[in-house]
Amino acid sequence: MAGQTVTRAQLAESVYEQVGLSRNESAQLLETVLELVAGALEAGESVKISSFGTFAVRQKGRRIGRNPKTGVEVPILPRKVLVFRPSQVLKARINGQPVPAGDDA
Repeated sequence: MAGQTVTRAQLAESVYEQVGLSRNESAQLLETVLELVAGALEAGESVKISSFGTFAVRQKGRRIGRNPKTGVEVPILPRKVLVFRPSQVLKARINGQPVPAGDDA
C-alpha cells in the first residue's frame, strides 16, 4: 500500500465493513467527524486523537522571503498554518516498533 492515498470513499467503506452501519450512514458518520474536526480547527482549537496525534493551528508571523529565481526579497504576510504532531504510539507503529505501554499522547 506504499505510495497510495486513502480517500474519503475508502474510509467510509471501511466504516461500513467494520461497524455494520449502512453505506450511507457510514459516509454520513465520516463526514460528521471530519466536519467536527475542521470546525474545531477553524475555531482555533486543537484536536487530539488518542494514540494517533494532535492537530493544531499555529500562527506564523510576518517575515521576509526571497524569490529563489530572481533573488528579490518579498514580504511574507502573517498567516495560520495547520500542524500535526503524531503520538508516540503512531510513530512506533510506523517504524515497526513495539507500541509504548500506557502512552497515548
